[in-house]
Amino acid sequence: MASEAPPFWWEKPDWRARSLAPAAWIYGAIAGRRLIRSEPPKIALPVLCIGNFTVGGAGKTPTAIAFAKGAKVRGLKPGIVSRGYGGSYQGLHVVDPGHDSARYVGDEPLLLARHAPVALSPDRVKAAQHLQSLGCDFIIMDDGFQSARLHADFALLVVDAGRGIGNGRVIPAGPLRAPLTDQMRKTDALLRIGKGDAADFVIRQAARAGRPIYEAKLIPSSTVTVAGQRWLAFAGIGNPDKFYASLAQAGGTIVETRSFPDHHSFEPDEIRDLIDTARRNGLNLITTAKDHVRLATMVGVPAEFLSKLAVLDIDLKFERTDALNHILDTVIERFKSRSLLGN
Repeated sequence: MASEAPPFWWEKPDWRARSLAPAAWIYGAIAGRRLIRSEPPKIALPVLCIGNFTVGGAGKTPTAIAFAKGAKVRGLKPGIVSRGYGGSYQGLHVVDPGHDSARYVGDEPLLLARHAPVALSPDRVKAAQHLQSLGCDFIIMDDGFQSARLHADFALLVVDAGRGIGNGRVIPAGPLRAPLTDQMRKTDALLRIGKGDAADFVIRQAARAGRPIYEAKLIPSSTVTVAGQRWLAFAGIGNPDKFYASLAQAGGTIVETRSFPDHHSFEPDEIRDLIDTARRNGLNLITTAKDHVRLATMVGVPAEFLSKLAVLDIDLKFERTDALNHILDTVIERFKSRSLLGN
């Protein structure tokens, strides 16, 4: 079962955050030093890193998918490098969405593999080089910003407008993966997803540092008829409230919700509870695409449950229609510049 971020990380700093400040200082010093001082290896392909400042869901997966789609429209052959989460694979593995299970490779790589080849490995350089051998000519690095194991020509950091960076403290006192100032120094641009003022502080910091700020929103793209239906919505993702908001935006009536930890592995009794509750109250069941790929590849999940389970697919839409192509252009231009210098 995936661990869940403590709720106090997303609230104003309290005694819990203050009591963990010494440990957070040590963690932050190590993470910040690694981020700032590292010189990650380069590969002979343009690399776009999609990252975020904090642990938990911010919207990296739909962002990576949007860039994979956009790159293909331009005639590029994108490949995605990922560490994966929750999988049990060892070494280097190219995801096969037709045969791999979420238990083996993780749920996000399975989703990403629907749009581009995905190579999983703790060694991101090796994964990117393998994708190059498969014919890929543009690399999207899913996460990996803080690990600094592969040079990125452009680092786009995603922030959720409704959650921001929580209490602004570093792990374990808060959700930040490294001190914000250190992360901002390595950031090329920010992408704020959704509406809300929770991200205003980090947006101001980015503007002060001269970083471009892009805006986007998640829009429902499902073929499922959502409007006019009564739903029991459930999700095991980093920010379930974002899913519920998207469902409401699509016109669905949410009668009940069930929230689980990110990357949750559903137990048989949890599935039975969902089925029984929906049947008892005359509700339809709906979940996220991420949860669906986990359930669909789990052993013992009733076929009837899967056949009746609706999925709310979402797409990322930039506020500026030229934003995605502008970022792709920048990545490619920076790659060409370093190639001329022999890097």
